[in-house]
Amino acid sequence: MSNWTSGNWIDITVPVREGMPGWPGDPSFTIKRILDQANGDVCTLSHISLSVHTGTHMDAPLHFLPDGATMDAMPLDAVIGPVRVIPIRHTNAIHRAELLEHGIQPGERILFRTINSDGLWRSNAFYQDFVFIARDGAEYLAEVGIQTVGVDYLSVGGFTHDGLETHQALLRAGIWIVEGLDLGLIEPGNYEMVCLPLRLVNAEGSPARAILRKA
Repeated sequence: MSNWTSGNWIDITVPVREGMPGWPGDPSFTIKRILDQANGDVCTLSHISLSVHTGTHMDAPLHFLPDGATMDAMPLDAVIGPVRVIPIRHTNAIHRAELLEHGIQPGERILFRTINSDGLWRSNAFYQDFVFIARDGAEYLAEVGIQTVGVDYLSVGGFTHDGLETHQALLRAGIWIVEGLDLGLIEPGNYEMVCLPLRLVNAEGSPARAILRKA
């Protein structure tokens, strides 16, 4: 999957398409033409069906916290402004020990660039051994007090390990989560980010469009 660029902006959003990889058990994306000018209709109109956790998306606290905030309560500052892309060497999980090397500061927006971005988005199949944030890594980010974290596959937590624990550690700390980014063309460093989810009332997540510009 290649990133789309316009001027100085790089689109790090995974294109939403039928057949794309999704979390096992979640509704898959479908699109159906209800009206079509090719068939003589006055306009073209489509109906879509998808999980709010399709492709590039955000998690609100309600996703794993029963009394957590919903997507329509998200502060815009969480997803607009300076962001740092941090490279991860570990090929299994993002651990506290590696994060300590990067001097992460309170209030930062952080995106993790792992080997996930080197090819997983080119496959239509879900890959369960993706690199995720381990529980100890999530607890460290919560202790530091970052504002936002983003990852380059479908979950901050693992498929078989630390799924619940990682989400809860981050969300309880008030950290907003962006999942499903395509960082294939992104070098480590400082950027400006705009990542806007839909303003879905009472929803625990939402698809989002995310773009970066080199700072």
